[in-house]
Amino acid sequence: MRILITGTAGFIGYHLTQTILNNGFEVLGIDNINDYYDVNLKYNRLQTLGIPKDSIHPNSICTSHKWSQLQFVQTDLHNKEQIFQYFQQFKPHIVINLAAQAGVRYSFEQPYTYIDSNIIGFLNILEACRSFPVQHLLYASSSSVYGLNKNIPFSIEDSVDYPISLYAATKKSNELMAHTYSYLFQIPTTGLRFFTVYGPWGRPDMALFKFTQNILANKPIEVYNYGQMYRDFTYIDDIVSAIIQLINIPPLSHSHTATPAPYRLLNIGNGNPVKLMDFVEAIEQELNKKSNHPFSSTSTRRRC
Repeated sequence: MRILITGTAGFIGYHLTQTILNNGFEVLGIDNINDYYDVNLKYNRLQTLGIPKDSIHPNSICTSHKWSQLQFVQTDLHNKEQIFQYFQQFKPHIVINLAAQAGVRYSFEQPYTYIDSNIIGFLNILEACRSFPVQHLLYASSSSVYGLNKNIPFSIEDSVDYPISLYAATKKSNELMAHTYSYLFQIPTTGLRFFTVYGPWGRPDMALFKFTQNILANKPIEVYNYGQMYRDFTYIDDIVSAIIQLINIPPLSHSHTATPAPYRLLNIGNGNPVKLMDFVEAIEQELNKKSNHPFSSTSTRRRC
């Protein structure tokens, strides 16, 4: 089985690629290695996969010296010609789209980056799946789509019509785009709404790493809404396990469901929300050091 994974140098993409390779599948990894956070972390992840930095050249496929069935290319998803070329050459059976411009607050500063990557890039993936039919397209959505929804716990049946960040809006758009292509062209799609993923090789902009770094450096940590927030933390191995189990179970067309399209959405989370201040206290205990957290009254329902 040939699996194309976008976002291979990212946190989830790296762990998923490693597991899939251990299962013996053939993989083509794609990542643009942008500088949203330290690119050295991304290069180090790829190095662990057997792809050293000096072997990576834009739009040129290289092969891992650790896994012969792994190929990697650095390119942007909004480069339609290149994406189509790789689909035509590799002929994937499964596509797992994890590439996206991440971050909620960064979207306030760089909105066009989110449109290029999360909207145009995803459209190119859908068009490539249409032109070179695949058995299943799985893609990363986000719990951020729930926005101002007040129902707890979140359900995929809940309304997600009121996003509160451009990042969330692009993820909601991805779900709508996927449904359209599933309905029109019978492309089986599964959208995965991830809830605060954490673990080794994690993104440094996530709370775990930001809080730890600031506490060690005697800097204040940002705590919003007077600390009255809950997050559903999900360990990376559980995310990878869920994706692996879903690969060979594409959604089917059913006339008795809300849509006849081969389309579905799933919440992928721990299902056990933790109070943010309990999370901070756990970090303090591990570091044996108290944090400095002047509370902000700014309300946010950020979940990603």
